[in-house]
Amino acid sequence: MVMFRTGILVLTSPLHLIPLHIAPVLAATAKIVQDILYVHLHPGLGLAGNYIQPKPAYIPANREVSQLLTNLYTKSSNVCSRLDIRVVLSNIKNHSSTQQPFSTVQMLSEPPEVVLTDYRVTDLNQSNLVMQCLEKYTLGCYTCKPNLRTIFLPPGIDGVESISCPDVEESSLCENIPSYSDVVVGGTFDRLHSAHKILLSMSCLLTGKRLLIGVSDGELLDSKVLKELIEPYQERVEKLRRFLLDVNPAVQYDLVCLGDPYGPAIIDPNLNCIVVSEETQSGGEAVNRKRLENALQELTIHKICLVKDTHHTADEEEKISSSTLRKRLLGSLLVPPKNNPSIASTPYVIGLTGCTGSGKSSVVQFLQKMGATTIDADQLGHDTYRTGGAAYHRIVREFGQDILLKDGTINRNALGKRVFGDEEKLKCLTDIVWPETATLVKQKISEAGAEGTQEDYEKRQLK
Repeated sequence: MVMFRTGILVLTSPLHLIPLHIAPVLAATAKIVQDILYVHLHPGLGLAGNYIQPKPAYIPANREVSQLLTNLYTKSSNVCSRLDIRVVLSNIKNHSSTQQPFSTVQMLSEPPEVVLTDYRVTDLNQSNLVMQCLEKYTLGCYTCKPNLRTIFLPPGIDGVESISCPDVEESSLCENIPSYSDVVVGGTFDRLHSAHKILLSMSCLLTGKRLLIGVSDGELLDSKVLKELIEPYQERVEKLRRFLLDVNPAVQYDLVCLGDPYGPAIIDPNLNCIVVSEETQSGGEAVNRKRLENALQELTIHKICLVKDTHHTADEEEKISSSTLRKRLLGSLLVPPKNNPSIASTPYVIGLTGCTGSGKSSVVQFLQKMGATTIDADQLGHDTYRTGGAAYHRIVREFGQDILLKDGTINRNALGKRVFGDEEKLKCLTDIVWPETATLVKQKISEAGAEGTQEDYEKRQLK
């Protein structure tokens, strides 16, 4: 089967039947599309039996649609996690919205190369006619690559997966989603994943006008797991913007940088709804307390359920999270090395540093298995102030005899209490220990054979 980078999946089954076969549909699609897959919903779309070209129809934004979005994104993360799924909401009508479905052809950031569908052709003689009809229908809705290909997903995937549908009354599913003019949502939005997409898509459905999105940066990232691997702010914002404009370009999107937990949510008088997840509900309540202090009306809090990660391990979070995705990056090559002719072809000296829990020990073990010699600079630093060490006498002269144990060795706990919390004393200790440590590190590097000329290196290799 030919692989395409981008595609669009037109689902024509009734909404309540899509959850029954969406997993095998996505699995089949993942064998055809590599990167980005748009999903277009048109239950009951007719592509045969008449000569009138079908047009997109509105779908009411009700609880059934809400559950379907959650189901689609959840299944995609389990079945085809490498695919970037984007469910288009342009023809899902919020009851307060005045937008028209595809009054003009919608521009997509990554035009599809292929259109796929779950539509069933009952008369094989009409296959070509149905293909042409589907192609025209798709081109009437979206910008696509030239020579758009059309593929019917293989028959026999309906009902392959047996799932238990939630026990919800049909009348409840038909209940419209609430509508607000101005909605706000916030987050880090690092490495946009399925849970993010559910949160953002629901926010789009809730607003009839504007969606204000706060994107965390600066000090708000300090407490994040592996914050060093968080994508740069501008990169996160650009990915967000592309996703949102693909999902529904009719909404006004205001993306702002969050330097504190509240941002404009506590001062914007036009806002009337805040979208949160189960774990950030307390943040929404804190925003409302601040708004009351500012004499502003409280926001309606709309809560989105967390999405479980079926692939999580024992030491990972149960929910889909950016923290888990960053942990899974450890040990992988994030930036390909560039050939630099100015670097001598002697062995590399790699400096490994990072905060507690960042994975230094795991990386060291990985490098050791590859044959690397490792030098523990922390241990060498401790060696400098052992009895008789290069820095021992200077430290005793500077900090006094009372930091010594009975056997004459330096009491590290006592020394730590002296310097931590006192910047001048800490700097003094660093000025004593660091030069001696650096000398030992250089000596160890030389002993390991990582210095010298190209000729020296070749001689070592021959030995």
